[in-house]
Amino acid sequence: MQKISKDFPILDQYIYANTATTGIMYDGLLDWRQEHDLDYLIGGSNFKLKATKLLEDTRTVVGRFFNCKAENVALVQNFSLGLNILLEGLDKKHKVLMIEEDYPSLKWPFLSRDFEVSCLQLSSKLEDDILKTIKEKNISVLALSLIQWINGFKIDLSFLQKLKKEFPELLIIADATQYCGTESFDFETSGIDVLGASAYKWLLSGAGNGFLLFKEDVKSKFSLSFSGFNSASGNLDGKDKFPFIKHFEPGHLDTLAFGSLKFSLEYLTSIGMENITKHNKEISNQAFKEFKKLNVLDETVIDRDEHSTIFNVKGGQKLFDTLTNNDIMCTQRGDGIRLSFHFYNSMKNVNKVIDIIKKMK
Repeated sequence: MQKISKDFPILDQYIYANTATTGIMYDGLLDWRQEHDLDYLIGGSNFKLKATKLLEDTRTVVGRFFNCKAENVALVQNFSLGLNILLEGLDKKHKVLMIEEDYPSLKWPFLSRDFEVSCLQLSSKLEDDILKTIKEKNISVLALSLIQWINGFKIDLSFLQKLKKEFPELLIIADATQYCGTESFDFETSGIDVLGASAYKWLLSGAGNGFLLFKEDVKSKFSLSFSGFNSASGNLDGKDKFPFIKHFEPGHLDTLAFGSLKFSLEYLTSIGMENITKHNKEISNQAFKEFKKLNVLDETVIDRDEHSTIFNVKGGQKLFDTLTNNDIMCTQRGDGIRLSFHFYNSMKNVNKVIDIIKKMK
């Protein structure tokens, strides 16, 4: 991974512990984007006419990366837009279970419609609370982030598999924006019915691209109405004849944005998601162990068996200023400071952050 870090010029100046806010640009993607725009510059409409193949190739690459059939991959500009389109087609009689502290772009689309929504407080025993509430309230939809945006709390994915087996009619919708790209993931074998993500964070794809993945049998639960000429791929007779996923693509899609998604997924594949998974697990374990010793973690995550690569450490403006003055990029979230590490962060980076926090205690 040390050689790979050279692909990211910003790492020459900073310890970048802020991927949970936005991923960083790397040399290969910059080169591809410049070539893309140069082709557009000299090709005009001839270049744009080739866009369909690039977009369909992107759909195929997304499906392969997460093990989802390409015909069940919808390309969306961001998760928020995709979720709102989806919920317009979901029966409002559903009883929905969510997490109180979850990301607003996941919560608000449900709360702004006529669903009966119940919210659980985030706790170290969240999985037990979810199971109990589903049984007691006859919940029909579970909507949650796989990793919580403020403190990095990670849901037990094996729990979701077991939950789906016990309640096969339960619709599980997951926001994976803070998850996808951090470790290997197999959508088809997961317990999740609909998974969506914006790809500008851990997938390093820049803004304006994301996706929704669907299990085959879940599509019949939605009655979608969004449409446009692009839904029918320019077929004047195709108003009512296009596939389910094309409801999410009523207008043109930006080839620069979605080509960047394709390029970055291929880049991550070239590194090896198994290598990224291993590295991220190691730095997560190290950071978790040391932060726990320092008593700077939220009590909801301290007793968890597994954590993500996002940490919210207790500390105010003084600690934040000290970190930034030491060229560590991070952000203030909630009552603490959020640090997030990815495969381009070394163990040395993590230990430097830990040492600074120790000195400030």
